[in-house]
Amino acid sequence: MTDQSCSSQTADKVAAFGDPRRRAIIEILSRGKSFSVVDLARRLPVTRPAVSQHLRVLTDAGLVTHRRDGTRHMYQLDPEGMAALRNYLDELWRRAAANFKTAVERPHGQMRKEKGK
Repeated sequence: MTDQSCSSQTADKVAAFGDPRRRAIIEILSRGKSFSVVDLARRLPVTRPAVSQHLRVLTDAGLVTHRRDGTRHMYQLDPEGMAALRNYLDELWRRAAANFKTAVERPHGQMRKEKGK
């Protein structure tokens, strides 16, 4: 990963994951089976149309896939999309931890000099 901003595909995943209702949907889908809009709406304090809109965003971001089962659409997590999101977050965490380690290991006087610049 470069120091430049994340790709637009990764940014879409992060933005989609940022909404609490969509995270709740992802948590439900993480149980490993497929759910219909009705199944999801029963577990959430939102309407079926709202669930459908959230699922559309998650699908467009590549975090969720769906298949038709008769008249119903069945949704599940997209393992590749979730892996890409996790890789991005893991890299952010790795860099943040490395920067924190560097800051902590700096001599105390050096930190004061750098702050005064």
